[in-house]
Amino acid sequence: MKGELTTSDEKGEGTEGAVDWSHAEQCVKVVCEPSTLERTIDWKQGLAIAIGVPLLILPSIGYFASWVWSFAIIVWGLSVFQGFMQNLAYGELATAFPEASGLPGFAQNVFKNRGKRVKYDKGKLIGGFSAWSYWFAWNPVLAIFAILVGSYLHGLIPALAATFTEFQLSLISGALIFSALILVSYRGLSSGAFIGYLLAAISLIPLTIITLAPFFTGNFVLNNITGTWFPEDWAWDMEHILILLGLFAMAQWSACAWETAAIYGPEYKKPNSDVPKALFSCGVICFFSYVLVQASVTGTLGIEGILAEPISPMLPVARAAFGPIGTLAAIIMLVAAMILIIQTAFLGSARAMHSMAVEGNLPRVFGKLNAYGTPVLSMIVIGVFNMALIFFRTPTAILAASAIGYVCANGISLFAYVKAKLDPNLVGLERPFKAPGGWKFVALAFGLFNLPLCFIGIVFLNSLEIGWTSTLVGFIVLALYIPLWFYSQQEIDKAEKPGQKELNEPEVRGAI
Repeated sequence: MKGELTTSDEKGEGTEGAVDWSHAEQCVKVVCEPSTLERTIDWKQGLAIAIGVPLLILPSIGYFASWVWSFAIIVWGLSVFQGFMQNLAYGELATAFPEASGLPGFAQNVFKNRGKRVKYDKGKLIGGFSAWSYWFAWNPVLAIFAILVGSYLHGLIPALAATFTEFQLSLISGALIFSALILVSYRGLSSGAFIGYLLAAISLIPLTIITLAPFFTGNFVLNNITGTWFPEDWAWDMEHILILLGLFAMAQWSACAWETAAIYGPEYKKPNSDVPKALFSCGVICFFSYVLVQASVTGTLGIEGILAEPISPMLPVARAAFGPIGTLAAIIMLVAAMILIIQTAFLGSARAMHSMAVEGNLPRVFGKLNAYGTPVLSMIVIGVFNMALIFFRTPTAILAASAIGYVCANGISLFAYVKAKLDPNLVGLERPFKAPGGWKFVALAFGLFNLPLCFIGIVFLNSLEIGWTSTLVGFIVLALYIPLWFYSQQEIDKAEKPGQKELNEPEVRGAI
């Protein structure tokens, strides 16, 4: 027998070195698979994967303008600022729990019981629900952008429009993109990071050029913004405040989502320094992207122009600045951008499932990795789930349902930060990166802003815009976690009974 072996305890934490060889025979009886994610990337690769986040503004430019006109620019700016406030806390949690996979891992680590194992531990349930909510927040990005890809292709290529409906193109696009990304990521996260570099160059550079061009060509008119801050019937009553809270819930789904750079905590070579670098470099990019894109579109088209092209307002901006060639470039850019953000969501949600399974909050089958340390089974399940979501056909409805999960995940994760700062068992953890003093009060304030304020707002906004369908979908998906969690607890309990020894032995990776 040769080579170093890695053991993993029930928490999924790997240790290098010698192992008890009495387990070797037992290991032969079980499937010997890696359970610890490989540390193969640096902060630049993490940024490359997370840098697709600014593109999440694309499906919401017209939607926000329809509700609050030019004030949408301020909403985006405030939402990115909210991201900085929240992500300072998440950056600290990432270094306090360097083995945790971002938000899904933080809440699970903080809330789980550290004493004698309780079969149905409430803290474990809360932490797992936060992770599941985060999974549902990122997961539908795949379906949303697959639908948009199908829509753009349908409008761009007449031959496709004559042969397929938009819905059929969305299904085809989803199947091809999801399958391709699974194959690309099969050999590990570094392969996904390389594709991230490539697509970032293809999509973000043209997006920047198209956004800035109107400022130099004379197409940008400042009065289109200053003269239309709010709709004429806007009033600061309870109804409109709830609408604004709902918009903030949807805005943070996009503008705060760069915390995804922290989800790869277990895969950074130097998590103590790589996590903060990846987080804040992505945050700066997001701030300028969201504010400038909305301002450019509004100043160039005006509110009426945006409402005339609510799904793809970047196209008339490109036409105004560059003519037909600019339109073609915009379509290419948008499709590349959508593939990039699909990849970001795919990788993040797959690792969220892996984290939940390792922590015992989902069936253990989702914790399995292939020989390259990639949760391929989770990626396949996510791909199939999103193919089903495409049948809803409406990106806004899917996004609104997904935003419910994101509000829950952020609220619980911020409360987890507060608990980690106060709990005697956690307060002494080493924190190479620390948020400013007293940040637990800031985290508590934004936690309450998420739960209950933004939660109530998004439910109210959904009821006005698209009825109760998206809210019910959100509630049903979130509720599915309960039976899965109870099953996973039964699975753990069964594994601990006599006669189930092989399920309790350490998983061993190496040549035996």
